[in-house]
Amino acid sequence: MARLRVGVLISGRGSNLQALIDACAEPSFPAEIVLVVSNEAAAQGLSRAHAAGIPTRVVPHRDYPDRARFDAALDAVLREAAVELVCLAGFMRLLGDAFVNAWRDRLINIHPALLPAFKGLHTHERALAAGVRLHGCTVHFVRPAMDEGPIIVQGAVPVLPDDTPETLAARVLAVEHRAYPLALRLIAEGRVRVERERALVDAAAPGSTLLNPDG
Repeated sequence: MARLRVGVLISGRGSNLQALIDACAEPSFPAEIVLVVSNEAAAQGLSRAHAAGIPTRVVPHRDYPDRARFDAALDAVLREAAVELVCLAGFMRLLGDAFVNAWRDRLINIHPALLPAFKGLHTHERALAAGVRLHGCTVHFVRPAMDEGPIIVQGAVPVLPDDTPETLAARVLAVEHRAYPLALRLIAEGRVRVERERALVDAAAPGSTLLNPDG
């Protein structure tokens, strides 16, 4: 069976990209990364892709007069590589409605919070300020509104009394590195479908769609 062709969009260090690279390196994994694209030429994640022998492209957003033309350039390089699914992995640009709708249900993101809580930035600081007992990450299909879309996988961690934003972020990141490959596997195996804006996962799917440090 052909492996799902994946494109990954990054802007920075690419730690979630590395988790996806490591997963796809397994011969039995049902997806392969065929292209990594960054809007920043200095993104560390490009070096991770080079080390794994994955083709890369840089599409600098500053070279385009508006979001629509930047999005069109991204779309063109993804289609040129015959990408079937796009993963956002620390991609720090908002994508326009036309791009998101063109890739509907073929565009996923990982967010460092248990959506729908704490959309946007500074999620760990806000979780601590709110006094929540659980925090975590969410892999979801992307919709035009920021951090909206059907939830595929979530990973939870306890919030400890002495946590700082940095310690909480580190614990969440470890779960992110498990959640993103799991979500990609489920999609690539055809075990996820979207109905009425909910992502339904085949009950026969291996593992769980809710992760925790002991799970």
